Amino acid sequence: MEYLYAAMLLHKAGQKINEEAMEKVLSAAGVKVDKARVKATVTALGDVDIDKTIAETNIAATSAPASAPAGEEKKEESKEEKKEEKEDSEKSEEEAAAGLGALFG
Repeated sequence: MEYLYAAMLLHKAGQKINEEAMEKVLSAAGVKVDKARVKATVTALGDVDIDKTIAETNIAATSAPASAPAGEEKKEESKEEKKEEKEDSEKSEEEAAAGLGALFG
């Protein structure tokens, strides 16, 4: 994965993705460089339009979420908690009203 990250960093910086540049980036990051993996990554990315791939991937990722966002679960829990609090509040008011009724007869 770090080899792809190095390639993406080079691409984002506007640098050419080649073996020498990849090795420098990986070494600077403290990664033990495997020259065969560097060569394979550079070769595999040679015919890839990275900007186009990123654009297509972003559209696909945002148009079809795999599951509901975590925030929606919290919203549902919050609604349930509010409903319970409201019910408890209504019960307390009813009990208080009943108690007052007992005072007057």
